[in-house]
Amino acid sequence: MKFQGLSAFPITPMDGRGHVDAPALSRLVGDLAAAGVQSIGLLGSTGSYAYLPRGARAEVTALAVGAAGGVPVVVGIGAPGLGMVLDHARDAAEAGAAALLLAPVSYQPLREEEVFTLYRIVAAEAGLPVVLYNNPGTTGVHFSPALIARIGALPGVVAVKMPPSEAPAAEIAALRAALPSAVTLGYSGDAKFAGALAAGAEAWFSVLGGLFPGPCLAMLAAAGDAERLAALDARLAPVWELFARLTSYRVIHAAAGLMGYGTPVPPLPVLPLQGEELAAVEAALTQAGLLE
Repeated sequence: MKFQGLSAFPITPMDGRGHVDAPALSRLVGDLAAAGVQSIGLLGSTGSYAYLPRGARAEVTALAVGAAGGVPVVVGIGAPGLGMVLDHARDAAEAGAAALLLAPVSYQPLREEEVFTLYRIVAAEAGLPVVLYNNPGTTGVHFSPALIARIGALPGVVAVKMPPSEAPAAEIAALRAALPSAVTLGYSGDAKFAGALAAGAEAWFSVLGGLFPGPCLAMLAAAGDAERLAALDARLAPVWELFARLTSYRVIHAAAGLMGYGTPVPPLPVLPLQGEELAAVEAALTQAGLLE
């Protein structure tokens, strides 16, 4: 598949013990598909993949593919061991996933050649296209440009998901020159995505888009209009501030509850926002025009 546009990354609605709220998940994914997102990034960091056992991941994938109405579903398969990664890949393929999202998760710090070996084997054996998930803040793996280029040249690797950049223009120019033209170069880090979009990012892997796709699609449509893009981004500033202060993971779980997708909370030991912090989420969403 060819990635482009908005890849919406929803939460996995569940209670604190990891029990999945199937109706809420199906409704959330169905709403994203109806909004016109280009793909759905299931079981990313926002989707709590690291907290879920194999059976729950397979259940979530089957539910999401069934609710997506043909919109491609990209499934996170990261795990601390190649065997587990390949098990998740097989489950995703059997459920009808369109592609795999792979972060190099490991208890032991990984060397560059070990990271490359992981991607080489998964790309060769998983049977689905692979997206390189560069998330150093969570995994501790810092991808060098040379390593990204090596992995991007592997058959079966179709996209790179980059973290936010302070200098996106230079980074995108360098990576675009090093990567095969068929490999999509996309970014996460919602608060800084406007800069990456203006600099030539080809896809947005978005936390906000996993619950509020409308404003994200509007920003993508404004890619050639700097003034409008800046205005749309500025309107979301209250949300970006909370993402930085409380983490996007906690904020978007709270927001999903406010939007009526069950009563989702992060899996323990992560605690849901309450009291003044929950009120701050409601206020920020209202100020940004996302909650009426």
